[in-house]
Amino acid sequence: MTTTMGIDVGSGAVKSVLFRVDHDGRTEWLAKRCDRIRRRDPMALAHEGRDAVLADAGVDADEVDYIATTGEGEGVAFATGHFYSMTTHARGGVYLHPTANAVIDIGALNGRAIYVDARGKVLAYKMTSQCASGSGQFLENIARYLGVAVEEIGPLSRSSQNPEKCSSICAVLAETDVINMVSRGIATPDVLKGIHQSMASRIVKLLKVTGIKQGTALITGGLALDTGLLAAIQEEMVAEKVNVQALNHPDSIYAGAIGAALWGAFRHHRLHALAAAA
Repeated sequence: MTTTMGIDVGSGAVKSVLFRVDHDGRTEWLAKRCDRIRRRDPMALAHEGRDAVLADAGVDADEVDYIATTGEGEGVAFATGHFYSMTTHARGGVYLHPTANAVIDIGALNGRAIYVDARGKVLAYKMTSQCASGSGQFLENIARYLGVAVEEIGPLSRSSQNPEKCSSICAVLAETDVINMVSRGIATPDVLKGIHQSMASRIVKLLKVTGIKQGTALITGGLALDTGLLAAIQEEMVAEKVNVQALNHPDSIYAGAIGAALWGAFRHHRLHALAAAA
């Protein structure tokens, strides 16, 4: 039995999970924690997350066999190893939804579509550019300008009756578009729905480029639980005649940390087997 921890240091939050994995691959999820960064030190939050999940699970630090980081967590001093975030989101997405053959990771700074196999191996991917207005940070900035809480974005978007689509790809120009919409008296729900539609259009294009034509795509990352964005992606799939079901999971935000923990367990088992054979 291997006890393994995954820590995903993102641009907006630090996610920590603790797992036990046996030699047959059966898993037990022991604890989880998510801390929004909000100008705090991500490395300090990684320490807090580690201590919190250990306390929640009643596990001592010396019982943990492998601590794997992902995202921007290479600088976590107590980590055993680090994994690229695309591979961890792929593995974590398949863990959360075993029949998924695609993962759509929408984080604070960018979005990406990942084509995966049944084991969570990356087959193909496509990512937005760094300046694209399809990120969590962009959406939070717009919500702040509109005076809307992040939790209200999804419900307000879904209540829209006449969405005003945002045409700009550049985040700076897109924010200018929104300011113009507000000055023209466009209702807040219609502004948010338009932004969601613009984001969804780019996300579905990314998905198509990876070669996925049917199946299930699990949304992960910081915007995974934005119900307005999910609805817009589902509508765009229909409009573009893409036979892929987009969905999320209550724990979608933890996908990267989950994948890190599971890849960490796999690496630990391999290293242990090599040491035993030597």
